[in-house]
Amino acid sequence: MARTELRTDTSKFGRRRTSTAPPPERRPLPLPVRLLAMVLAFATMVAFAAVLARLTLEPSPASEALTHNNLHPGRSLHAYLSRPELRDAVKQIGGNLLLGVPFGVLLPMVAPRTRGLVRVGALTALVMLLVELVQGALITGRAFDIDDVILNTTGALLGYLLLGRRLGRAVHPRRKRRQDVSGGKGKS
Repeated sequence: MARTELRTDTSKFGRRRTSTAPPPERRPLPLPVRLLAMVLAFATMVAFAAVLARLTLEPSPASEALTHNNLHPGRSLHAYLSRPELRDAVKQIGGNLLLGVPFGVLLPMVAPRTRGLVRVGALTALVMLLVELVQGALITGRAFDIDDVILNTTGALLGYLLLGRRLGRAVHPRRKRRQDVSGGKGKS
């Protein structure tokens, strides 16, 4: 069923009249522009993966005695926020939030089937969970922290809501359903 908008116009005699009209059609971006956007998004995603690997999977032998795994949601956040230096808390929490934002922005552009708040969140959580597991199991001076997964996923959801949803729809416009194309005369 097509959406209609209720419009109120004033005639030249000052009378109000109301009419229903379909919303204006959105034109999809031209195919070359969409392809270019997808290629740029893919290249950015590859660059982001390299930066993510460097930031999270590089050994830190000097930190080995200080690291400990955190399986309790909120424990690390509480520790960050209870420190006297607010700058450290902002750096840790803000850094983890920002680390997830590219997922929310780029995933809907690279893979149209990942559009949607739940799909972006689930895929980001899965990737970040894998990164944290590798950190905790294989990397010297790194530990598994569930709060990092939560913050990264939250960042991805924010990125999706602020920009990713709009960019994903611009690059991969939704196709009209058969019912809409036939003028709403589909099977009941």
